[in-house]
Amino acid sequence: MQNVYWLTNVRLETGYKFNNEVVTGTETALYHLLIQDGKIAKIVLADVPLQTEYEMKDAKELLVLPSFVENHFHLDKTRLGGPWEACTPVKNIIERLELEQQELPILAQTTGERAELLLSNILNAGSTHIRTHVNIDPYIGLKNLESVRQTLENMKDAFTYEIVAFPQHGLLRTEAHSLMREAMKMGATLVGGVDPATVDNNIEKSLFDMMEIAVEANADVDLHLHDAGHLGIYTIKKLAQYTEEASWDGRVAVSHAFSLGDVSKEEGADMADLLAERGMSIITTVPINRNMPPVPLLTEKGVSVSLGCDSMFDSWGPFGNADIFERVGRLAEKYRWIDEKSLASSLTYITGGKTPLDQDGNQVWPKVGDKADFVFLQATCSAEAIARRAQRPAVMKGGKIVAGSLQHVQGVLI
Repeated sequence: MQNVYWLTNVRLETGYKFNNEVVTGTETALYHLLIQDGKIAKIVLADVPLQTEYEMKDAKELLVLPSFVENHFHLDKTRLGGPWEACTPVKNIIERLELEQQELPILAQTTGERAELLLSNILNAGSTHIRTHVNIDPYIGLKNLESVRQTLENMKDAFTYEIVAFPQHGLLRTEAHSLMREAMKMGATLVGGVDPATVDNNIEKSLFDMMEIAVEANADVDLHLHDAGHLGIYTIKKLAQYTEEASWDGRVAVSHAFSLGDVSKEEGADMADLLAERGMSIITTVPINRNMPPVPLLTEKGVSVSLGCDSMFDSWGPFGNADIFERVGRLAEKYRWIDEKSLASSLTYITGGKTPLDQDGNQVWPKVGDKADFVFLQATCSAEAIARRAQRPAVMKGGKIVAGSLQHVQGVLI
């Protein structure tokens, strides 16, 4: 099998257009990329005639961006593939957990099939890396972990992945410590937790035990924290304390973290400083029905922020389309990032920090040696693509088309 070919007529961003020092547009040019063993081996301008014995694959002047990172999902929870069923109303999270407890053994019979359907949606939207949380609880044991891990392994040509062992029903509440430890030996790569106050009723012990399991397994941490206001703020402060005590700086994430959006700007700034000091990252789903972490402030303070879609049609919510690109468009709308540079810069939240241009408009991606992990878009630039939720005819992972096709498509007239 030949592992070398030319990807021709690729549209790449090369710089910003300026008017009186204000960014007014994005410059692009067409290039040919030599792809070898899944990486970029050479980049040449498309006006240079190719004298080559290698196969040439035409990108049709489509815009190419780094493939996306889906940083928060629950592959095991979806009802995709089954009949329509809206959510049953509940009064609180404990009642929701009790309802989920009843359906877990039933859903566990088809976890792999449902996860595969969901992954196809995620892949078609442009993501080639996923961090998924998987329930670890006494009702299904490690069944979901086994099924999700096998499904991801079956799709390893399309995805790299992380699996968070997630004690959804409470680490303390269900005494899930031994199951969590076993999960870390069976393929989970991160230790999770959930609402130490509301679910476990003991903030300090829940956090301490979670961190203890993580240190034993030499694993990173990703805590679900829905608790609002100063209850959530206190929880983050305690987690930061335990992070420092365990020397786990740079290895802890907080998902949702609604409380960061509930406090004053001054207190939010103090919390951002604390998170930055400990290297703690924030993952948000960009909710529209409640406060959310102040993304611009966190970014300004040096806190790593990323996005996740969370779910698609499960017992917790009937909504979702598994499209992380749509989610970053929502983020831009929320903060009125309506200018060229702000729109383009927002891409960083769904690519693991990669953008074609830096803040000064210098081209920084792609470079020779980078992995050929691309999304092909019908747009003239990333700003337009985000604002207009551009169509994505194809997705590439390691130099191979893993979703869609480059056949019978065309780029955008410039």
